[in-house]
Amino acid sequence: MRYALSALLVSLALAAPAAAQQAAIEVPYTRFTLPNGLTVLLHEDHAIPMVSVNVWYHVGSGREVPGRTGFAHLFEHIMFEGSGNVAEGEFDRLLEGAGGDNNGSTNADRTNYWENVPSNALELALYLESDRMGYLLDAMSPEKVDGQRDVVKNERRQSYENRPYGMASILLSENLFPEGHPYHWPTIGYMDDLTAASYEDVVSFYQSYYGPNNASLAISGDIDVEETKRLVEKWFSDVGRGRSVPPMDPPAAGLDGEERIVLEDKVQLPRLYTCWLTPAFYTPGDAEMDVVAGVLAGGKNSRLYKRLVYDLQIAQDVSAFQQSRRMGSQFCVVTTARTGHGLAELEGVVQQEIDKLVAEGPTEREVDRAVNQFEAAFLDQLERIGGFGGKADALNQYYFFTGNPDWFQEDLMRYRALSPSDIRAAATTFLDGDRVILSVVPEGRRDLAAEREVS
Repeated sequence: MRYALSALLVSLALAAPAAAQQAAIEVPYTRFTLPNGLTVLLHEDHAIPMVSVNVWYHVGSGREVPGRTGFAHLFEHIMFEGSGNVAEGEFDRLLEGAGGDNNGSTNADRTNYWENVPSNALELALYLESDRMGYLLDAMSPEKVDGQRDVVKNERRQSYENRPYGMASILLSENLFPEGHPYHWPTIGYMDDLTAASYEDVVSFYQSYYGPNNASLAISGDIDVEETKRLVEKWFSDVGRGRSVPPMDPPAAGLDGEERIVLEDKVQLPRLYTCWLTPAFYTPGDAEMDVVAGVLAGGKNSRLYKRLVYDLQIAQDVSAFQQSRRMGSQFCVVTTARTGHGLAELEGVVQQEIDKLVAEGPTEREVDRAVNQFEAAFLDQLERIGGFGGKADALNQYYFFTGNPDWFQEDLMRYRALSPSDIRAAATTFLDGDRVILSVVPEGRRDLAAEREVS
């Protein structure tokens, strides 16, 4: 059956254009809501005897407030430290003993947790997830919070403060989004905020956002829908409803001209970041900017890679990406100079290629290549029941961002429908002079920064 599914997906990808436009990708699902507000999404897939259980809490670092940042990510750690009926360390031990694995992640918009288990261990995964949803506070203590607080602080040191170029993303967020905006601060939080947070602050955050009425549970894989529904009701019905979560009303994000920043860091090679504010996830312009990124720097045949790395040999690497989020995105071009070259030189070439894209637009071949890259990743996602980016995770993502869990076809068509003129229009609209330019240079080498206007 797995090979049959793969053959079906390949046939969809390689079908004639007319057929491809008509062929609809569907991921059938059953949806219901428990009295406590938990939304449940079930999808049967008997290709292999595995099940993925995926929980999205509709809270990320964007729900924090200035002075109390890092809570959402802190809870990603605390949720693995035991709950009312599961001792510390038992969560992983029980899952691994059943042949499963698990993980979690946090970003500005949401926090998610998942377990991939053999289908006969589905009830175990549901028991574990329901216990930490309903009874985490029974096992939480000031000592546990302090312990995980120290872990998070160390993670921040390793991933940001002591990592080459690690502080760049924090500086970019602070300068792209105004103070008070949910995307202004980093998901991992600030050291002072993590230190200042009291146990009562942490408990209040959990009580505000980790109730079943602010969560969705997606289960994908080798399941019987009716039996799975019964098991979900068995384990989650006694979880009390949480506080009502108000809608977010962030301040407007906008740039007025160009801002240049220089960061001296313990690095050997200077790196240039050029970033713009762009449309939110799944809104018009978002997919177009994904394709702009592919045209500019998606692989070794892309414009910037060919020009900077191959032809001129002045850059070590180059990348471009659309960081899509619910309340607004950012588009960045990042390039690292080779020894003996400064960032003003790199910036000049990057600007030339952007100007050329705006003036002439991309070729059909460039757009096709970028769309094909997305479609290949999309079809790979459909072959996996769970984990990061698998079908269970995608059902939750589409539900959270669009309200429709089976938004697979619509997502794919966002890219298939694009033309070179669409990409040119997006580049013209969004890659303007309102941007943030960050130069990260070796300590004492500000002369390598792109601090002046480039003609």
